[in-house]
Parts: sequence; C-alpha cells; structure tokens
Amino acid sequence: MKKLILLLLFSILFQSCFSYKSVDFNSIESEKNQKFKVAKLDSTNVKGRLVSIDENTIILEKKDESQSIHKDEIYDIKVRKFSILKSAGTVVGAFGIAGLLIGVALGAAAL
Repeated sequence: MKKLILLLLFSILFQSCFSYKSVDFNSIESEKNQKFKVAKLDSTNVKGRLVSIDENTIILEKKDESQSIHKDEIYDIKVRKFSILKSAGTVVGAFGIAGLLIGVALGAAAL
C-alpha cells in the first residue's frame, strides 16, 4: 500500500508546472534557454530551445538537432513560462491525496 501511495504522490508532484503563453514573433527577445512551441501552417509542432532569431527566421534546438523555421511558415508561437499557481496547487493536491489515501488505509486496517 505504501508503494502505491508513493507512486501516486510522485506522479502528482512531477506533473508539469509550466504552461505556454502565445507571443508575437516580433516581440521575442533573444534570451538563451527559453523554450518555445511553434505551430506551423502545415499542422506540425516544433518544440525546442531558442538558439537565435532574426527578422525572418527562428532557430530552435532540441536534443542537439537545430531546426530553422521561417516566419512565413509559423501559425502560432508560444513561450514556456513557469506557473507558481500550478506548482503550489500540485503540492497541495499531492499532500491532500496522500493524506486521504493514508486515512483510507488506516480506516481499512482498523476494520
């Protein structure tokens, strides 16, 4: 039972605490280590870290593989942002579920 509780607790704690926010191509700053998700006009998605950006092209890198995307091919571009509310909610929810599971386990053991 303890293994099940730990498994559920870890699966909740390690859920994504990040969300993606849409940005305009021209407002992107060339900061390193920003992660982007680019939706292209041909219905494909590209995720990766920003390598460089100029007026017409953005270059993203994922697992040591660079991909250059022209501005005209982009349907939507999103930048990954850390969400403190998702993080706090995840921690509180994890402890709540763990407490509930422990309470149920103790109640079942008392019978």
